[in-house]
Amino acid sequence: MAAGALCRDQAGQILLVDPVYRDTWDVPGGVVEAEESPHAACRREVAEEIGLNRPLGRVLAVDWAPSQPDYPEGLVVIYDGGVLRPSDIAAITVPADELDGFAFVRPDQVAARVRPIVARRIQACLSALDTGAVAALDDGSPIT
Repeated sequence: MAAGALCRDQAGQILLVDPVYRDTWDVPGGVVEAEESPHAACRREVAEEIGLNRPLGRVLAVDWAPSQPDYPEGLVVIYDGGVLRPSDIAAITVPADELDGFAFVRPDQVAARVRPIVARRIQACLSALDTGAVAALDDGSPIT
């Protein structure tokens, strides 16, 4: 199981991080440890990855992800990380051993940096923000 946070800047751009161990970017977050809730894991991972210890908003999406050569199948929970103020953005720090950096990316440019499943998941989260619903996803796509 994994958990992540969809954080935005005041212009509506999405915060993406660049993991050193992967060729593509992602939202801040990571693997849920044993006996840890997804919420606690997300909060911990956000603090570890970008140096911000912030409260999380509601669940935006729950996504079942099929197995990949390097990853078993899993469940990913994405929380609303909120809109970051300029002072929050200025306080972002990334651990050099885990991340090569971060960027705020326009929603229409997210797909160029992330895996297709992550692009679909982020789009579903943006829709969930608009509708107030929780996106139920299989492989990043809405369950119909």
